[in-house]
Amino acid sequence: MKILGIIPARFASTRFPGKPLVDIAGKSMIQRVYEQAKKSTSLSEVIVATDDMRILEHVKEFGGLAELTSAEHQSGTDRCAEVSENNPGFDIIINIQGDEPFIEPETINILAHCFIDENVSLATLVKQITEFEELVDINTPKVLIDQLGNAIYFSRTPLPFNRDSEPKKWLQKSNYYKHIGIYGYRKSTLQLITRLNVSDLEKAEALEQLRWIENGLKIRVAKTEFQSIAIDTPHDLERAIKHLNSQR
Repeated sequence: MKILGIIPARFASTRFPGKPLVDIAGKSMIQRVYEQAKKSTSLSEVIVATDDMRILEHVKEFGGLAELTSAEHQSGTDRCAEVSENNPGFDIIINIQGDEPFIEPETINILAHCFIDENVSLATLVKQITEFEELVDINTPKVLIDQLGNAIYFSRTPLPFNRDSEPKKWLQKSNYYKHIGIYGYRKSTLQLITRLNVSDLEKAEALEQLRWIENGLKIRVAKTEFQSIAIDTPHDLERAIKHLNSQR
């Protein structure tokens, strides 16, 4: 089973333009993501998928692999699909977030392990929620999981709703899981989902993975204790630098 790791990297971020190239203690963010991904023992190769020549040239300068993709893509999933088509011979594609410079290589390994089961065509990760603030944060998508380990639903609101107790006690009543945004796909499934139309549930929650569920696809869920720091704003960058300094 050959697995390709793809890191979508877009220059024109609305909240933080040019963030793949921002400096984090001497290395760009995209270089740090790339180097962490290369440490995964599950990946046969890692490629950055970008729509910008500045990112492409930078990745090549530090010795990485990168491909220029269409500027018309609406998501990182679409960018991954294009690169996967250009690189035959891989069975599984792992979509690695380009804004998580400290991603643990073991996170990628856990996700890749899902595909040992030949019935799995899509997979992602979750982490148990332990803090009430996370439970009610609309920027932290929650996941319901069935007894076979597949996602039932993703939502920005707490699920399940514990009718007979007040919200502050919900974490004592049920296990709640938050979504960790890294995906794995069999190559044929990746090509399929990029052809699906935006769904009603996806529009309502602004969560792409609901399109897949609404079209009858199963998403296998694996649990992890790891969670990286995502950089969406300059404030997040300051937090990431503090995290790096604390590790030294």
